Amino acid sequence: MEPPRTVFQPLAEIEIDAVTPSNQGFTLTGQGAGTDRSEYRLDLHFELPLDNRTRTVLGELLSQSELTISRRAAGIHPRPLRPQRAPPPPARNS
Repeated sequence: MEPPRTVFQPLAEIEIDAVTPSNQGFTLTGQGAGTDRSEYRLDLHFELPLDNRTRTVLGELLSQSELTISRRAAGIHPRPLRPQRAPPPPARNS
């Protein structure tokens, strides 16, 4: 038996206007497509360092993208999230 499909409702389609590098990722800004002319901002963070070449390539790809933001339909209850592992403690230098 196939598990029930989760139904998501699209909230906004966003055309990316600008991609700005930040310490750990990028900030994307843009306007809603169609009749939604609202301004949107998305902060994208990575848990690993990005070298300059990777940052340049990712920035170019993201600047040529569009986003669709969706949410779970009302009345559908999400499964609990799996607990996230805590980062390992820093190594002690003795």
